[in-house]
Formats: sequence, structure tokens, C-alpha cells
Amino acid sequence: MSAYFIAGTDTEIGKTFSTCALLHAARTRGLRAVGMKPIAAGAEMINGEFLNEDAARLRAAGSFDPGLALLNPYCLASPIAPHIAAAEEDVSIDPSKIDAALQALRAQAELVLVEGVGGFRVPLGDDFDTADWAQHLALPVILVVGMKLGCISHALLTAEAIQARGLRLAGWIANQVDPAMLRFEQNLESLSRRLPAPLLGVLPFRTDHDAAAAASAAGLKLPD
Repeated sequence: MSAYFIAGTDTEIGKTFSTCALLHAARTRGLRAVGMKPIAAGAEMINGEFLNEDAARLRAAGSFDPGLALLNPYCLASPIAPHIAAAEEDVSIDPSKIDAALQALRAQAELVLVEGVGGFRVPLGDDFDTADWAQHLALPVILVVGMKLGCISHALLTAEAIQARGLRLAGWIANQVDPAMLRFEQNLESLSRRLPAPLLGVLPFRTDHDAAAAASAAGLKLPD
């Protein structure tokens, strides 16, 4: 029963897209796989459900629908920093609630991908952030690097922060968020030499957000 924490170098760099691609890659290998978005900020009422877009995409990409109570235990309304949204909505984020949902998912799936919020150190309360949360979960980490100007420094700093928490960086994904990025190959090579983990795949830029097609085109691998 494997599980990984999906971290990103920043917000809006394709963590959900990459997580969905990994789910599709796992399913093509015959694994019963499911995604989890424990904390999401930004939601609307759709068909009687208070639904976050990222959570909806993960639900569609998984092998089964575990229900939003397990897939997305904390769904905040405003698309803003989660600690601010939580304070405005009088919500206290309790790690034990996330632990219980994750344990339930691990009992149902062979692979669970737990997607973080924004970058690696996003506040979740007055004295608790996503790095604390990842350290608490103690899962190996897959890092999503949004390939754009500045990504090398962002990726290396995030990798250092992950390792400083005593966590294992199991692999990283290069996501082509900027199709016009200059010197893409040189940046990719620089990251490959410097990041202390294997490159699992390079996800191509897609305007249709088809994660299954991206995973297939990239020959996306799962961590060892």
C-alpha cells in the first residue's frame, strides 16, 4: 500500500495535472490508485456538492471515487491562501482528520497520491504549515517543477527544504507550464544534474489539460 506526497515548487505549476498524470500512469500498470487533496481553497456548489476544481480532477483520474469526505477533507470557499480562508471561515485544520482519511484511502487502494497546497511552505494556521504537515505524514515526496524562468532556484530550494525535514525525495516531474520557455533543454539538464532524485518524466504543455495523454506521451514513470 504505497503513498506519496506531491509537492510543488510554487502555486500554479501543475501539481494537480501532474498528480492526475501519475494516477493514469499507475492505472495503466494495473494499480488501484487514488488521489487525495486534503486541503483545497476555492470551491463552488456543483450538483449539490461543494466542490474544488482540483479535487474534481483527482476524483475523475482515480481508479474509483472514494467520496469527497476522504478525498478532500478540508474544502475552503475562497481561492486564497488557505490559512487566511480558514480563519475567515472559522475553520481549524486538524491533522488527525487528514490522517484518518488517508488511512481509509490506503485501505482501499494500492497507491495514494497526497497533493499538497501551493509550494512546500504554505501556512495552514498560526504555527503549522505544509512542510510541518508533510513531515507529520512522513511520506516520500514527489516534486513537481513548473518549467519556467526561475525554476532552477525554486526547485533546488524546495529540494533542500524537503531533505531538511528528513523526508525522502523519491523523484521529480518536469511540467512544461511555459511552452515558450527559452533554453528548455539546458534548464532540464541543469535540474537533472542537481536534483538528488530521478526524473520521472517531462509532461508536455497541453491546452486541453488531458493528463492521461500527457502521461502516455511522457512515458511517465512511478518512483522505485
